[in-house]
Amino acid sequence: MTDTHASANRDDVHTTLLSADVGGTHARVGLVAARPGKALPVSVLAHRSYVCAEWPGLAEILEDFLARHAGGRHGIKRCALAVAGYVRNGELVAENLRWPVRIADLRARLGLEHLDIVNDFEALAFAVQFLSPRDSMPVIDTAGSPGPAVVLGPGTGLGCAVLMPGGHRATVLPSEAGHVALAPGNEREIEVLRRLGRDRPYVHVGHVLSGPGLVNLHRALAEIEGIASPLVEPAQISAAAVHGNDPLARGALTMFCALLGSFAGDLAVIFKASAGVYLAGGILPAIRDFLLASDFRVRFLNKGLMRPFLANVPVRLLEHGQLGVIGAAAMQIDGAAGPASGRAGHG
Repeated sequence: MTDTHASANRDDVHTTLLSADVGGTHARVGLVAARPGKALPVSVLAHRSYVCAEWPGLAEILEDFLARHAGGRHGIKRCALAVAGYVRNGELVAENLRWPVRIADLRARLGLEHLDIVNDFEALAFAVQFLSPRDSMPVIDTAGSPGPAVVLGPGTGLGCAVLMPGGHRATVLPSEAGHVALAPGNEREIEVLRRLGRDRPYVHVGHVLSGPGLVNLHRALAEIEGIASPLVEPAQISAAAVHGNDPLARGALTMFCALLGSFAGDLAVIFKASAGVYLAGGILPAIRDFLLASDFRVRFLNKGLMRPFLANVPVRLLEHGQLGVIGAAAMQIDGAAGPASGRAGHG
């Protein structure tokens, strides 16, 4: 676990809430204060990242955080959770979550009056409107123009959401774009699609653009080449591609970046994302230089008549950091998040 902010005194407990961005690997938790009338409507008073595998449940993580940064749970009555999942029959359902989470039990155990659950990429997309240029780095550097912005990212799965501008407030359009059919862009990718299609009736983009997807690409290429490889984890494959001299790993990561460029370009066209495409997720920061040197840009722009439009769409890489925490809290304060008992996420 890591702290990125020290504890801070709270001026008014009624404007302070607990916010967390909970994934399959990490839970990022923040103590957040509302800032009415400010351009950034929340201020992170304290922040801590937890390794989920080290904890028996989400309640224990949140209790530990409150004990460290809020003097226990007293006074904190509101909580916003960003999770890649949805609520069904009072339970949080998330494929990549390590433990079951019953909403009523969590609310009672923490003494909460309000508990909102939003999709993790909806929270990220909502937070994008508060970013400054220094909060991200360019992949395709152009100015862009007012309009929708797409946020997507490969991690344990493939998430996507769209920030839609509005007159007085922006709204987030959730998306299941990670489940659309995989569209190969050359003969080698077609052959990979054939291999992947032998084991499943439907091959979607998430089957290649995610941590497990990188493993799928590596395995398919190994089969095509008739090579046995000891690499079976996404981190092993990306590290061997970036730092080592493993042609098979480099081939898998090269294809991964090319397919990501194609998919990002498709989404930019579908949503007319003139404000930009933001890349997030747990994989990309570790392969940043590899991504910048890859065919991502070529494939992003390769959309026929839409190339001139895409040439003016910026693509930027986000460091996930506190954005999910900020986005979930801001959605609750803005009223854009629904109550946990009724809201479904789109993981």
